[in-house]
Amino acid sequence: MRMSFLAAAITLLYPLAIWFGHGRIEPRWLAGLLLVAAISRLPALKLNGVARWSVAGALVLVAAAIWSNLLLPLKLYPVLVSAALLAGFAFSLTTPMSAVERMARLRGEDFPPVAQAYMRKVTQVWCGFFVVNGAIALGTALWAPEAVWSLYTGVISYALMALLFGAEYLVRLRFKRLHNV
Repeated sequence: MRMSFLAAAITLLYPLAIWFGHGRIEPRWLAGLLLVAAISRLPALKLNGVARWSVAGALVLVAAAIWSNLLLPLKLYPVLVSAALLAGFAFSLTTPMSAVERMARLRGEDFPPVAQAYMRKVTQVWCGFFVVNGAIALGTALWAPEAVWSLYTGVISYALMALLFGAEYLVRLRFKRLHNV
């Protein structure tokens, strides 16, 4: 899934902006930030269905926040992002080329079957991550104070993602060495 710099920046900073705005700005006005996040994803709409569903979900959350003037719909955006990524990665497992392989092929490389199988497993690991991450984001949105939600969705989840990227990179180096790929 391609994402513009603006969309990526908003997605990264969104939890902190919600936390800082909570109690200072009404949720219906904070919904404008989520609207900007959705609008920044518009160029990706022509690329894939996951982007379309993600934008539609964000617009539903914006409408719910404006209508209810509650913070909860805005806190559900990270859950939506995890769900959209899970959908994209999981759907790719039903096709001949997994999401991880599709990303790896952007560099123009061709891969032997053993590497394709490895990338399919990595895609499955990312699916597991998105399930756990989305569940924790949902739990913190529903039952934790805003500071805890913001800490998890704005810092810890990204640290866990970086840790998974790093661990997979080390495993990939070992895999390449063992399989001469």
